[in-house]
Amino acid sequence: MGTSTSQERTRVQINELARAGIITALYVAVSMMLSVIAYGPLQIRLSEMFNYLGLFHKRYIAAVTLGVVIVNFFSPMWFLDVPIGGVGTFLCLLIARAAAKKFTDLKVKMVITAIIFSLSMFTVAAQLFLVFDLPFWPTYFSVAVGELFSMTVGGIIIYFLSKKIDFTK
Repeated sequence: MGTSTSQERTRVQINELARAGIITALYVAVSMMLSVIAYGPLQIRLSEMFNYLGLFHKRYIAAVTLGVVIVNFFSPMWFLDVPIGGVGTFLCLLIARAAAKKFTDLKVKMVITAIIFSLSMFTVAAQLFLVFDLPFWPTYFSVAVGELFSMTVGGIIIYFLSKKIDFTK
């Protein structure tokens, strides 16, 4: 009986890893397909829609964070973008999950997540200010608006997908 339980646990762990890997790969693939608009002071990164998956299951927090880290290696500011973007995404995913936990309505949870991620774009604006000497506040505004746009479009997609796919499993 112990072997059966061990095999089942291994199967579940492999399943979890595979699901996380798929999300990481999707984040990278969507970002790379739209890489022309994924970096800089005016950026649209539709792959940010995968941030919402952290609301459904904690496995996606690591998956999306890894996707961000991989994609940020292609950034012209990769030396800052990899560590700052990776840590920033990880923290925002944890904060959004904790903040949304109090609510039951998925739409409310998604709005909270979109706002948290949009406000967090000060980190990107600061990097652009430091590296390219771009003005901080206008850059923060443009990057935050791009993030809000990405999260809104992506949120609609994830919302309707969540009606067909159970992301909690």
